[in-house]
Amino acid sequence: MARLFTEQFAFSKGDSVVVIGLGRFGSAVAQSLMRLGHDVMGIDRDAEPVQQWADLLTHTVQADSTNTMVMRQLGVADFSHAIVGIGTDLASSLMTVMALSELRIKDIWVKAMTAEHGQIAQRIGAHHVVYPEADMGERVAHLISGRMMDYIEFEDGFAIAKVHAPAPIHSLTLAESRAREKYGVTVVGIKRANEDFQHATPTTLVLADDLLIVSGPTRKVEQFASQAKGR
Repeated sequence: MARLFTEQFAFSKGDSVVVIGLGRFGSAVAQSLMRLGHDVMGIDRDAEPVQQWADLLTHTVQADSTNTMVMRQLGVADFSHAIVGIGTDLASSLMTVMALSELRIKDIWVKAMTAEHGQIAQRIGAHHVVYPEADMGERVAHLISGRMMDYIEFEDGFAIAKVHAPAPIHSLTLAESRAREKYGVTVVGIKRANEDFQHATPTTLVLADDLLIVSGPTRKVEQFASQAKGR
């Protein structure tokens, strides 16, 4: 799950990130960001997760993230990005967003449990909201349906998916298939068995066993993938 959401973060390599709430979601995202080359400060109000992640993150601190003065003293205002991964404590999550907003953090991400939680967070300063349970549920539903082998949906109703090549475009070049005109999606690339991934061009021939990487509006991607159902 954390990998899915880490892929959404538009961070430049080396950017500093503060992750607040070192529970299952926050700690996994923090660890993924470390692997991607970011400096990560982890903050939690409880000592146990702080100690657990002390040797794995750039810095870990036990602190009250709802206190603007404490956050300022920790140097949080100098960070480029902040991720609030606090789980079930709605008040602490929102007060942390307020503190980060007061510190003028330019890029604040919040894990929200409900639509109401996310809406309030955005009203008080969050720039991005993620819904791990809901989004993962949607993703798993697509995978279980057998239509898609992998799937990522972004905030603006745009999706990228890995799908089996639908029968209507077998043995056609992408230009001949007119996938963008007929289905409203763009075939970004093709993975063929025992061959390297190749970027798609108008002359790329689609074979029956190919896997396609496609992008486009979520509903269009879903409709395109449905053409491959029942392979």
